[in-house]
Formats: sequence, C-alpha cells, structure tokens
Amino acid sequence: MGSVRKASAWLGLVEDNDDERYYDDDYAEAAQGSVSGPGDQWVTDPRVKVASESAVDQGRRIATVTPDGFRDARGIGELFREGVPVIVNLSSMDPADAKRVVDFAAGLTFGLRGSIERVATRVFLLTPADTQIVSGEPAGRSRDFFNQS
Repeated sequence: MGSVRKASAWLGLVEDNDDERYYDDDYAEAAQGSVSGPGDQWVTDPRVKVASESAVDQGRRIATVTPDGFRDARGIGELFREGVPVIVNLSSMDPADAKRVVDFAAGLTFGLRGSIERVATRVFLLTPADTQIVSGEPAGRSRDFFNQS
C-alpha cells in the first residue's frame, strides 16, 4: 500500500483493505475451536498476575502487583490476607506514594504476623506467616570454585 493510500485510509477517506492479505483462515478456525485451559484465565486487573487454579489447589500461588498509586494498596492487602505471597513492584510510582505503600505493607505484614523483605530497588516481597523464605548459596556450590590454587 502506497503512502498516499495509507494516509487516505488513516483519514478514513478510503477503506483500509491492507489487513485482508494477512488474514489466515486456518488460524481463525483454530482459535474458535480451541478449548481454554487453566492457563487461559483472565484477570480483571492487568497489573495483578496470579497462578492457575491447579496451583491454587496445591496452595502454591504468588501474586505480582505493580501499583500506580496508593489506591492499589487494598488489592495488595486482600491478596495477602488470603495467604498469597505478594511481590510489590513500586518502580513506576512517585516516591511519596511508594513510601505510603511500603508503610501500609509493613503494617499489614506486622498485623498478620508475616514478613516483608526488599528483593530489589523498590521491589518488596510480602510473605504470610506460614511461608518460609530460603536464601543463601545453592547446595553444592563452593566459594572457592574460582580460587583453585
């Protein structure tokens, strides 16, 4: 499609038929006939990601939340009260609101006997009381690996 035709289509002066040559009938039929599995769940808030239902049944879920402002703190609290460990990424927030969310998270973890841990700059992990965080060197790894004299 030429640049004049593209500009005309963008302005709505002519019909844009450019998409038809890329349309694949086999793909459309496969998409209509497919059965959605447990990984095809939709979450209403795109900033919150929770594991599939099979993980829920086994008690293995971790939520990641990237709040835009302090108003999103309620969602963090609701997940944490359900016993779900929450990773909170505050890198996109302004510092004043980020401090408020950290204060809220610290109070939340204290009140529910959980723990809060900084895992990176402006990224925190909130874990419920029944969750253990394992940190340290992996098993079988020696500190003297590179110093073999």
